[in-house]
Amino acid sequence: MALAPLVMSCGDPSGVGPEIAVKAWRAMGPSCPFVWLGDPRHLPDGTEFELVSLPDQMTGHKFPVLQVDFAADAGPGQPDPANAAGVIDAIRQGVALVQSGAACGLVTCPINKAALKAGAGFAFPGHTEFLADLAGGADVVMMLACDGLRVVPVTIHIPLSDVPAQLTQDLLERSLRITHAGLMRDFGVATPRLAVAGLNPHAGESGTMGQEEITVIAPVLQRLRAEGMVISGPLSGDTMFHAGARAQYDAAVAMYHDQALIPIKTIDFAGGVNVTLGLPFIRTSPDHGTAYDIAGQGKADSTSLIAALKLARSMAARRAA
Repeated sequence: MALAPLVMSCGDPSGVGPEIAVKAWRAMGPSCPFVWLGDPRHLPDGTEFELVSLPDQMTGHKFPVLQVDFAADAGPGQPDPANAAGVIDAIRQGVALVQSGAACGLVTCPINKAALKAGAGFAFPGHTEFLADLAGGADVVMMLACDGLRVVPVTIHIPLSDVPAQLTQDLLERSLRITHAGLMRDFGVATPRLAVAGLNPHAGESGTMGQEEITVIAPVLQRLRAEGMVISGPLSGDTMFHAGARAQYDAAVAMYHDQALIPIKTIDFAGGVNVTLGLPFIRTSPDHGTAYDIAGQGKADSTSLIAALKLARSMAARRAA
């Protein structure tokens, strides 16, 4: 059976989302069909589009739009809280289409959390947490993926000073289990190999630079190894990401945001993809923000969005099979 198209939520219309969506559609053509959820007023000037009411109604000849009405026009680089409700509604509609089977996966363009909070009282740190709520409180992790690396941060959008208190055995174990299951289900890895970073320099150096490796991380790894999982660590974060080390694992699990994102953005700044594991539906996103400084200038690179579309499509095909 043929896969349904993907759906793409527009993100902040004052950012680069609309222009990279059109660039991606022109670059990929029918090889990866998707419908854009947004207000056609926000598309780049001159974009030829067709309005559809369901993803399978697209003809493929013009940029396909499932219209979401926004309150205001969008000035490039000028986020408008008046459009916050429209941004949120596009995400909600995208999730509903995937849950109904009308679409095979959701690809989300970048949002501005501050504008969403100011304009619509958005109560979530980011897309990941909002999508988990829309999925009924699903237990999720954020994975960043490119050809050379997959990495998962256990704690995400919190201050660095809060990480030690938030890093519990329960959170770490759930993150490892979700990552392990996601590698099998969505990436076709039969026996996942996980590499787990320590929190402190030199992975605590036997407790001389911190106790979390001994009190939190090691006990979890021991339990999961006893179940048969292939896990190395806790490892020193500064030795985990060179080419030889990356060849020894299928995903790295880091303890905090930048420990995970700095390596992948160094390895493949333009082509990384944000994947939410643990959802009952597929969601990917480009691994960059709204880029207000270049919005509307035609300079935005669609490489990461194209990679997000391709990955979502391949994940959907794997699940269908």
